[in-house]
Amino acid sequence: MKRFVSIVAALFLLTAGVWAQDSKGIYNKYSDNDQVSAVYISSAMFKLIGNLPSMDMGDESMDIGSIIKTLDSMYILECEDPEVSKNIKEDVSKFISKYKFELLMEIKEKGEVVRVYTSGNDKTVTHFVMTATENDAFTLICLDGTMSREDLERLVAKTTKEMD
Repeated sequence: MKRFVSIVAALFLLTAGVWAQDSKGIYNKYSDNDQVSAVYISSAMFKLIGNLPSMDMGDESMDIGSIIKTLDSMYILECEDPEVSKNIKEDVSKFISKYKFELLMEIKEKGEVVRVYTSGNDKTVTHFVMTATENDAFTLICLDGTMSREDLERLVAKTTKEMD
């Protein structure tokens, strides 16, 4: 029985490592391409900026420090080249379907499509993915960490309220 539990634990850890590797893997695959703008932010940087004061969002202020402190990494890719954008979209689509992300929100306006996906459980979000497509351009933002689902939903709600 101990051997079985050890094997299951090892598989769980391996799977978790592979998951994190996919967002990093997509970033690594395209970040050196001359047609792609790429940004990586590490957990050390998030800890540095985690003590930011509240942000003013119209009539309300919002404490984003509590979410920032929970982040392990952030990957951003932006591309306007049609062929490279197509390849990134295909890799991201495989990534999203492989890990069964939940579509949190979709916005379609004048040819632009923005989708927000999350993965986690009822209390926490471990991965947040946002994609934006407009004509041949594609943008990908991946956040990895252990964010409170309630805090993230409150942030998204306030942000989308301000967009109206």
